[in-house]
Amino acid sequence: MRLLLGAFGDPGHAFPMIALGRALAARGNDVTLQTWQRWEEHVVAGGMTFAPAPEDPVFPTPGHPMNPYDAALPLTRMTLPLVQEVRPDAVVADILTLAPALAAELAGVRVATLIPHVHPALERGMPPYSIGARRPRTAVGRAVWQAPGSLTDHGLEIGRDELNATRIGLGLRPLDRLWGGLSTELCLVATFPQLEYPRRWPPGTEVVGPLLWEPPFEGEAETPPGNGPLVLVAPSTSQDPEHRLLRAAVLGLADMPVRVLATTNRRPLAEPLAVPANARVVDWLSYARTMPRCDVVVCHGGHGTVARALASGCVVVVVPAAGDMAENAARVDWARVGIRVPRRMCTPRAIRLAVGRALAKPALRRRAREMSDWAASHDAPSHAAGLVERFARG
Repeated sequence: MRLLLGAFGDPGHAFPMIALGRALAARGNDVTLQTWQRWEEHVVAGGMTFAPAPEDPVFPTPGHPMNPYDAALPLTRMTLPLVQEVRPDAVVADILTLAPALAAELAGVRVATLIPHVHPALERGMPPYSIGARRPRTAVGRAVWQAPGSLTDHGLEIGRDELNATRIGLGLRPLDRLWGGLSTELCLVATFPQLEYPRRWPPGTEVVGPLLWEPPFEGEAETPPGNGPLVLVAPSTSQDPEHRLLRAAVLGLADMPVRVLATTNRRPLAEPLAVPANARVVDWLSYARTMPRCDVVVCHGGHGTVARALASGCVVVVVPAAGDMAENAARVDWARVGIRVPRRMCTPRAIRLAVGRALAKPALRRRAREMSDWAASHDAPSHAAGLVERFARG
């Protein structure tokens, strides 16, 4: 079958789509993946055809004040010729990538959605996605978030109106439902089911497990000598430019009986860092090869990093920075597979205490290993690819 995939170029969105595309191509499908130019080599190496995507920010910035729905109008018109050229049996669009989905709808092609993290559309009585509040434990808590006119309802209604304005501008009919950017026919949720709150999933929504992929990297990161627990400090590739988390972790863990391996993710340190004897700081490393050797992963909470850590059986210490990281931290805490530290408490002492708790609670490691066992027995990319094939056949 001919399939067109579209993904925002941030690693947290491009990598899961590359994992899906590789699985689809390996099954004999003709796959075209539209994403940012920086991933072209890896797309082609995965057996797919590469199509460059416009590299505009998804969210407004001082240099790009256009909101994502306004931006989707010209981007959809730019993407429509690609859909017409590929003539796909189906399009799979990343949750942040509206243009391929809208262009497919204009061309009469069926559209599926890939959500590369936990599902953002929560049931009534739940706090807004990404603020970091956990699932309410009491009826009173649920009533607060369920009240008419709540922050959740207001924000979703604004999003629906803005999306409908874009749809009308393209000649598409407006939608009455909220979350109009998500397909009602097939919505793939690429996370651990253990991180999703219990709920009734709507028809067409499938939690397939995390879609993990990383660029190939030659070389092995050398760990500090000794036999103590190995702690990996894995900061975000896009947040925390001052490396507050890395500095706090390296300094806070200096006197603990642990070995520390930290990466700058190829972002230079603005000021020199005195690296203690129990630590090593490297420019880059492979998470896939390193995390299985680790006991604890300290990170900002990007979904890809959290999922890789749990798939490796590591306890996670999350210090959220931005975006959906606070939500991921709340899910880690709720699922009892890690410790969350508020952003304002990103200090050496707080990191030391959190890692100490992570190592002192065997139940956390046991739960993390259970999720690792689940990932090993569930081939998420293959499962997702099978669902896409069935969907494309109609």
